[in-house]
Amino acid sequence: MTQTTQEFGEWPLKRLLTEVVGSGPKSAEDMTREQAREALQRIFAGEPDETTLGAFWLANRWKRNNPEELAAYADVMREESVITAEPNANPVDCGANYDGKHTSALLGVGAGVVAAAAGTPIVVHSGDRVPTQKETAYKHVLEELGVRTELEPAESADMVDETGFGFYYQPAFNPAVHDLLDRRDQMGVRTFINTIETVANPANADVHLGSFYHLAFAKKLTDLIRESDELEYSRAIFFQGMEGYDDIRPGYTKVAEWNEGEDLEDYEIETAEYGMEMENEDLEVENVAAESAAITEEVLAGEREDDFADAIALNGALRMYARQDVDTLEDGLERAREVIADGSAEAVLEELREF
Repeated sequence: MTQTTQEFGEWPLKRLLTEVVGSGPKSAEDMTREQAREALQRIFAGEPDETTLGAFWLANRWKRNNPEELAAYADVMREESVITAEPNANPVDCGANYDGKHTSALLGVGAGVVAAAAGTPIVVHSGDRVPTQKETAYKHVLEELGVRTELEPAESADMVDETGFGFYYQPAFNPAVHDLLDRRDQMGVRTFINTIETVANPANADVHLGSFYHLAFAKKLTDLIRESDELEYSRAIFFQGMEGYDDIRPGYTKVAEWNEGEDLEDYEIETAEYGMEMENEDLEVENVAAESAAITEEVLAGEREDDFADAIALNGALRMYARQDVDTLEDGLERAREVIADGSAEAVLEELREF
């Protein structure tokens, strides 16, 4: 990152550490919105040295950021880093954890293509081996499928309008966050950057589909959306996906659904209710990128009728439901199987390859 001559307020990170956030997990105080904004502005400007930045990130992790702080961080990211490009379509913004999966197949590409074929436009976004896990993300599965990923934001928007499915590449649409990758890697633990990058919303979508590890965190994320001045989601669905990703897990999946002006509702999806008798290990693979791509290709071609085919169809149905293009998951599941059977889903994949 380059140094700037930008002028800030009265709260360099070292002062925030000593006077506000750095006294330990029990005695630390929360920052004001203005303090949190200034902190990320200073980070983006490259001002703090590596030791101070690492300490600040760790102090935030210890004390746990509240929604107001996270909203301030997200707003600065949107104002100073995110380059948006809106497609004519109004897609579902799928903001999976950027650091990827390492055990189970990544189903979001197949699910997104199925939803797109059914008339629900989809946007996914990721970086490339993002810390801390640095595992397989959307980019890697798409590349294995022969889809171009290193796109400028305007190209990503065109991809959505031409195919129904679009990929936004973090280095291109969120450069200030991308510039922090090396420092994040040195931390060895997740920071608040891992949270806010998932809601970057480069397509300015109205609907967000994301994941969480615990229900309380889903509540924090919806409160973040409420507190934000820059995020204009009117609807969000968060669920407890496999490996924290945006794939419904076999068995029980906890879901949190939020609509603007309403309270958060939570419920469960039970795969057995849809005739899917699968366990987590049934969706495990050894080479996540290559095998996820092969599975996706075979499912979209109608060549598989197994647990992977069921999982991709159900995740596609959830995307349709998120945008309220279907009334129920049952309706979405029926539609998903129709577009696979009639070749529409496979056709979308071919359009992506040709883009």
